[in-house]
Amino acid sequence: MLRLFSHYVSKSFLYLEIGEFLLFVAAVYGAYATRFGASPIAQGEGWGLLGKAVVLALVLMLCLYAFGLYQKNIRASRYGILARMIAAFAAAFALLGILFYVFPSLFLGRGIFLIAMGYAFAASVLVRSAFYRFIDLEQFKRRILVIGTGEKAKKLTELRRKADRRGWRIIGFLRLKGERAPQVDEQRVVRPDGPLIDLVRRLEVDELVVAIDERRKSLPVEEILDCKMSGVEVVDLPSFFERHLGKIVLEVTNPSWLIFSEGFRHGWVKEGLKRAFDIVASLSLLIIASPVMLVTALLVYLQDRGPVFYKQVRVGKNWRLFQVIKFRSMVVDAERGGRAQWASRDDPRVTPVGRFIRKTRIDELPQLFNVLKGEMSIVGPRPERPEFVEQFSETIPFYAERHRVKPGITGWAQISYPYGATPEDAVEKLQYDLYYVKNYNLFLDMAILLQTVEVVLWGKGAR
Repeated sequence: MLRLFSHYVSKSFLYLEIGEFLLFVAAVYGAYATRFGASPIAQGEGWGLLGKAVVLALVLMLCLYAFGLYQKNIRASRYGILARMIAAFAAAFALLGILFYVFPSLFLGRGIFLIAMGYAFAASVLVRSAFYRFIDLEQFKRRILVIGTGEKAKKLTELRRKADRRGWRIIGFLRLKGERAPQVDEQRVVRPDGPLIDLVRRLEVDELVVAIDERRKSLPVEEILDCKMSGVEVVDLPSFFERHLGKIVLEVTNPSWLIFSEGFRHGWVKEGLKRAFDIVASLSLLIIASPVMLVTALLVYLQDRGPVFYKQVRVGKNWRLFQVIKFRSMVVDAERGGRAQWASRDDPRVTPVGRFIRKTRIDELPQLFNVLKGEMSIVGPRPERPEFVEQFSETIPFYAERHRVKPGITGWAQISYPYGATPEDAVEKLQYDLYYVKNYNLFLDMAILLQTVEVVLWGKGAR
């Protein structure tokens, strides 16, 4: 994993992005040679074609990213990935058509464009077939030695999804003096017969993960320091999970880790850039989505002659209350008793129009006005109701810390986890929210905004 602008990205997928970019550029040159039977360089068109090829490559990569095809933790089968690729190339085809119409100087010519898209798609399919085959080979994974055999160490064995274990494998758990009975498989427990550095070299360890339940009693600081100074990477369990899962796992995190770890920097420059991004993005989205919003308002009204908009009190930054605005998707007086309720699957209170606008996230569009007013951000933790905030703040550690930033229309938790409708879901989503609060910046906001396209098109987590 590579830390880029405070956000962890997979090196393997970064290499895939670079490789596909070069292939997409090459596809344009190959298409020119196929169309005219001569090399563009030999025809003196090499440099003139480069800019157009770069634009095509960037648009293709933008669409592939928006459809989740550069995510390390993508949850899709081979056929699912192929379907996403077809959809991404179709979207890129349409987007490039609009771009060529607005900027005619970028047009490649119909023949070259069609051939280049065909070459690019074939190259991407072949490269990804090889990529997904090789990325999961054992010899390409980092070899991890876990220091500890207790409850924290056991958390690593509970990662069942292949995507969560991508890029690394555990070669053993080191049991230390004073530890209780191992909570992991005894066959995977190793006991050094000499200095720790000798064991690390013999097992060809790339990284030590410190996962001890009680550090004060048994942590072999000098031996771990020896390994660190010998070039072996050393990381504690919360940082390991943050890096590979994109969340802060509450069960292994304590206040001291939050205090001393990097992140949680909210300077005026950072917040100023975020505010500027919010204003530009919300105004642009309002202009683009205005026809959809007008049609939606009409449909909501005609359905039962009730109010078009629905306002509800939510908790914002620094625990300030505000009224969030949404298109009404439920029957009038859905909460007659005034008691806050979770939305359930196939909720009978949801209207037919409401079911569609919830699935497509159209009901969220009026929140762009909340963004313009400064109450919300385009990207951030979802705003929660005061009743739930009060309840969860008393029962879930660090829950209040999600309100250190403005709530958002979309967020890291929304693209990483399905709809949350139980206290257990609230815990899971909080772990992603804390990752965002810790690491947010403009780069991560733009990445989340792009990946939201996948959430909307695939209807992930909507109720």
